[in-house]
Amino acid sequence: MNRLLVYSIISLMSVSAFNAGAACKRTTGGEAKVASEDIAPKDSILVNPKDSALVKEMAEMVSLVLSEMPKSDAKVKYTTLTDEDFEIVAKELGVEVAAIKAVVRIEAGPKLEGFWAPGVPVVNYVQSLFNKYNGKTKGRKQKDAKIPSGLTGYALKEWTSLTNARKINATAADMGCYWGMFQIGGFNYKLCGCESVEEMVAKICESEFSQLEMFGVFIRNAGMLEALKKKDWAAFARKYNGPSYAKRGYHTRMAKEYANFKSKASEGKTDNKNNKK
Repeated sequence: MNRLLVYSIISLMSVSAFNAGAACKRTTGGEAKVASEDIAPKDSILVNPKDSALVKEMAEMVSLVLSEMPKSDAKVKYTTLTDEDFEIVAKELGVEVAAIKAVVRIEAGPKLEGFWAPGVPVVNYVQSLFNKYNGKTKGRKQKDAKIPSGLTGYALKEWTSLTNARKINATAADMGCYWGMFQIGGFNYKLCGCESVEEMVAKICESEFSQLEMFGVFIRNAGMLEALKKKDWAAFARKYNGPSYAKRGYHTRMAKEYANFKSKASEGKTDNKNNKK
């Protein structure tokens, strides 16, 4: 695999990735809104050089190499994460299936919504981030950018904003947007194992399985894998959700979901609600 050197200061907006469970609040209409209080933290984190374990874990970044999508996903790739999807990613990370399911259930929300339409992922466009990256990147103007058809309400609003920004600077627009089921910022494309934000977006648009695999690479590259392996939910939530994780109970909810999935696995049961919308 190709490996990328990661410096001690990582461009990672509060490492929480503004996940769909916290910073991305879903409404009854299926809308997704980025919580303003979660935008406030600085967009860089400083790795403590004395934390040798974390420095070692983040010293090299793993590139995203997508596995072949399971055949069972063919008809549901934009709507459903299957048990086989979870099993593949759990094996890639070396963690329990129940552990990755628990994290996904909490961080992506109960709907596990990665797409608003076939090939059209959930997005949250942030104008201030576009302004920031527009001044730093020499992206191409995508003058022929078109708004995906069939969208309404909040989805139409977000894709309209993103499309208009792409006509000015497509790279900055994609970097200033939060993508897919896990609402990972485009500026985090390197942490997702991609060479460019364009590569990241293309893979997010492929399927919910590809979004799950990218989430797995993000967990590894952002230094969260060891906590997940140990099922240290507080440590994982602190890194993913930021300092307010305890107040919002992310760690306790993950622990509860893990116990639930573990129990069902021992009984040979499948939680269809985790796989179906």
